[in-house]
Amino acid sequence: MSHHKKAIVLSSGGIDSTTAMAMAKAEGYEIYSLSFFYGQRHSLEMEAAKRVARFLGARKHLVVNIDLRAFGGSALTDDIEVPKGRDEKDMQRSIPVTYVPARNTIFLSYALAWAEVLRVPDIFIGVTAVDYSGYPDCRPEYIAAFEKMANLATKAAVEGKTRVRIRTPLIAMSKADIIRRGSELGVDYGITHSCYDPSPDGHACGRCDSCVLRKKGFAEAGIPDSTIYID
Repeated sequence: MSHHKKAIVLSSGGIDSTTAMAMAKAEGYEIYSLSFFYGQRHSLEMEAAKRVARFLGARKHLVVNIDLRAFGGSALTDDIEVPKGRDEKDMQRSIPVTYVPARNTIFLSYALAWAEVLRVPDIFIGVTAVDYSGYPDCRPEYIAAFEKMANLATKAAVEGKTRVRIRTPLIAMSKADIIRRGSELGVDYGITHSCYDPSPDGHACGRCDSCVLRKKGFAEAGIPDSTIYID
């Protein structure tokens, strides 16, 4: 299959980014997968991201090291307890401590740099404004603002060579919708990882916000969840 277009896909090894990658592939893009080890406590997601890149036939998979533990300020990068056992109303009440300061801005900036080098106009990110934990950097208005900035900031855009598009195919989809779509595209969600606070042997806690949303998504989609949960 000859490829005429390339895309960078941000990949955490979770359900959303994996589905976004499958959707990009279904559109005929050659995939350049970009992941980050940023000092997160759930570093098992890097193994999942590698599995996903292999499974979906990415042309290249880069893992970039950034030490966001230097700043802390999040339950994922600091000695702050991960919330457990919350229902969706609790999640939506305020921005949770699992929010990592400026994370998507940092990630998209790295993707933008790689896109300019590769002359790739499309960057896919699996954000959703429906079933999410209230993160401000998952909203459509944030994505639109970043895209505008990206086209002011890069030599390729200013010279008219590459106009960047931040693609958010999941933005209006629920977790169940996302799982259904990925299943239609043949995604094996057994290779993905969602838990914020897994056990040392890699099993999901079953009670963090991410596990709760994952379980709910599979239940509502009517698709079996092969995840091993401790709880």
